[in-house]
Amino acid sequence: MSETENRNNNRDVVFSKRIKAGKRVYFFDVKATRANDLYLTITESKRRPGESDDRPIFEKHKLFVYREDFDKFADGFKEALDYIRQNPTERINPVASENHTSVEESSTDEPLKSSFTDISFDDLDK
Repeated sequence: MSETENRNNNRDVVFSKRIKAGKRVYFFDVKATRANDLYLTITESKRRPGESDDRPIFEKHKLFVYREDFDKFADGFKEALDYIRQNPTERINPVASENHTSVEESSTDEPLKSSFTDISFDDLDK
């Protein structure tokens, strides 16, 4: 990315918070649209393994959360974190509730598996 493109891309950032978490870095950026409406981008950045130190390559994943979704996003995020904190080692199959869809309720015609493989997030990179 050229210096001009980088300046234009970051011009709309009005707030930024960087969180270093182990091998990953998370960026919480509040940006403004041309109409000055604010939205949130959450970026996960992770250095790709095996890259040289002089020109590292980073893998980035972005999530955009818009103002009209803030409350629902925050509620869902808090609910998921609360569940994890209350059930730190529990392994269960997905359960349907009024606000959630289980794997079994999927509308695809493909057969569904009833169990899941235990993997870590680091395994997803391979």
